[in-house]
Amino acid sequence: MPTRRTPTERQKRLGAELRKLRLSAGVTTDYAAGLLGMDRIRIANMESGIRAISPERVRTLASNYDSVDDAYIEALVAMAEGRERGWWEQFRGTLPPGMLDIAELEWNAAGLQTTQILHVPGLLHTEDYARAIFDAVLPPLPRLEVELRVSHRLSRQRVLDRGFPYVGYVHEAALRMQFGGRAVMRAQLDRLAAESERENVSIRVLTVETGSFPGAGHALLFAEGQVPQLDTAQLDSAHGPEFFGAEAQLAKYRAHLGWMAKMALSPEDSRDFVRTVARQL
Repeated sequence: MPTRRTPTERQKRLGAELRKLRLSAGVTTDYAAGLLGMDRIRIANMESGIRAISPERVRTLASNYDSVDDAYIEALVAMAEGRERGWWEQFRGTLPPGMLDIAELEWNAAGLQTTQILHVPGLLHTEDYARAIFDAVLPPLPRLEVELRVSHRLSRQRVLDRGFPYVGYVHEAALRMQFGGRAVMRAQLDRLAAESERENVSIRVLTVETGSFPGAGHALLFAEGQVPQLDTAQLDSAHGPEFFGAEAQLAKYRAHLGWMAKMALSPEDSRDFVRTVARQL
């Protein structure tokens, strides 16, 4: 299989998991290469996501690494099988790769949780609200790129139609920041309240009276994998999205979300709160 110049985050994660399995088994790259009848450089490339690996080879490596977690292995096999072009590929070469990695992460998740401090969750944006956010980027984006980002943002929302659970924790500050002006924000809050009535969507508001809270400096996307070992946390930064999959990192963000679940308003009270803020605009 040919090598890739720029593997996606999902491809890199599969390789990292295979490397973790190999190291846990105390196996060298030379041994792994012998199992597959190839040179050790190809094993290194597979573990970095640069080279694709077939589902059959994932099974071969896992069985020789003495892994007994069948659900985990099947999840890795599914990652190796997923070679169909996703809808986000239409933006390849026109938008930053990190934005496409987020869409792919969401699409393959078993469940999603997000925390937002200054913005309404992206999966529930109106077109005008999304455009107002991208218009505020510095240095200013060309009009074409703004419209491409808006189109990508709205396309991401189709993931909620897949039916898996989505929980969005939203700080009150995000409900009161008037991106695009009063009319745009009112329409956005109306959309947020309406979407929160979907069976698989839960919006939880963290009010200003709560005081200090963990993760106050960043937004968080936590994508649940097909097994807990494949959960992924994604944080925004000035240089693009950052992805985390180490167990210690995941434990930290699970605790973060657990705190949010305990302290945020209930879904029903959150819906009422959002509608109250909308009426005040």
